[in-house]
Amino acid sequence: MLKILDLYILKTYLKSFISIFTILMLIFILQSVWVYIAELAGKDLDLNVIIKFLLFVSPRVVVLVLPLTVLLVSIMVFGDFAENYEFAAMKSTGISLQRAMRSLSLFIVFISIVSFFFSNNIIPSAEYNFFNLRRNIARVKPAMAIAEGQFNQLQDINIKVSKKNGDKGQFLNDVIIHQKKGNTFGNFTVIKSKTGEFISSEESDILQLILYDGNYYDELQPANYQKRTKNRPIVKSRFDKYVINIDISDFNNIDFEKKDASSRYNMLGVNELEKTIDSLYKVEKKSNNAFAKKMLVKSKIKNLSKNYKFQLNDSILKVNDVLKLFSDAKKIELLNYSINSLKNITEELKVKKKSSQIATANINKHIIAYHDKFTLGIICIVLFFVGAPLGALIRKGGIGLPLVIAILIFLSYHFISIFAKNSSEDNSLNPIFATWLGILIMFPFSIYLTNRATRDRSLIDLNTIIVAIKKLKKQINDFRK
Repeated sequence: MLKILDLYILKTYLKSFISIFTILMLIFILQSVWVYIAELAGKDLDLNVIIKFLLFVSPRVVVLVLPLTVLLVSIMVFGDFAENYEFAAMKSTGISLQRAMRSLSLFIVFISIVSFFFSNNIIPSAEYNFFNLRRNIARVKPAMAIAEGQFNQLQDINIKVSKKNGDKGQFLNDVIIHQKKGNTFGNFTVIKSKTGEFISSEESDILQLILYDGNYYDELQPANYQKRTKNRPIVKSRFDKYVINIDISDFNNIDFEKKDASSRYNMLGVNELEKTIDSLYKVEKKSNNAFAKKMLVKSKIKNLSKNYKFQLNDSILKVNDVLKLFSDAKKIELLNYSINSLKNITEELKVKKKSSQIATANINKHIIAYHDKFTLGIICIVLFFVGAPLGALIRKGGIGLPLVIAILIFLSYHFISIFAKNSSEDNSLNPIFATWLGILIMFPFSIYLTNRATRDRSLIDLNTIIVAIKKLKKQINDFRK
């Protein structure tokens, strides 16, 4: 009897699960690749390339679709059971809600285990292949790598175009380029032109970007920091035609180990993330120690300790008392040297602060990616124990009300998680706590709903609330008297 019932519940759940999962996957895939549709259409790409493109972008969608599917199907199936009085029939034979959920609980645990291996193996591989595929397409279709109205990184240049046209999108309008020069920190060269054109061929490893009717701005960087902040020297020139050669020989031969660390965290599994996080901490510690030694050298503290022997009972000399030991010309020289030293150190501290923020954000992103491997499976279990009792309580099946409730609950969880993770990048929140915050909020909610449904009570006990309000009102009246 119970085995037949378990099979019936599991079969009903699986039917809805497969259909809802398929529908949501199609919707989310179209939504996630919407920005690439214009890039794919009309570019003479082979059908298998487009299929690969969609295939590689699909796994990242599962992270959203799977939890939402579990929540929605749980509300729908258990809402149908309650609406059709099937739960009443079960209870009349002594079968509780918890017993009815047992077979599905095992299925959800199985789904959670599978989701961990999926997020740990399939998603990193898909992200890696998706990254390479776009780069390979950009070899013969360079405009594919550039989206209109935003800055796009293309080798050592950052390019923004207002509009693209042509059969391959090779003609550009209103081009703005920020270009790095050598090993300098930042983009100090800016190139603006009215039009531009990409010229490339499958045989050549050089991509030519030809700009027409524009201006070239180059902000010079003097060695003296004071001149940089005050004078800001700049070179400006105008051109009718300007050619930029871009080496794209590495686009088809991307070395995974040499990718920028900030773009790799979503391409790594648990073991790789553990090693990378450990390496990043060591690099950060080494960088901080090197900077501390550099500042120690600049402070001249070692020279002072060699030349002057201070005793603990020595009185501290004031600046004016020290300056009296020197001539007026020497005083001016010393003060100018001190001011310049302070300015240089202040600038270096600002640069170090910015680089530390970038390093911290990079480490936190890797930590979040590590814990995300586990949260996908856990949230499926938690949302099942939210959706199943909630469906039994609202006693409404179908796709209408359950869909609205599921979307509201899932969006609440999703937005909380996104805001927490974004806040953790600058250490406003602990990255581990931020990753698990959404689950920590949903878990008590699942316990409350399961408890209410098991005891066959309504979602909200209005009588209890009314009685509490009456008691409070009576106490207020007694206090006034």
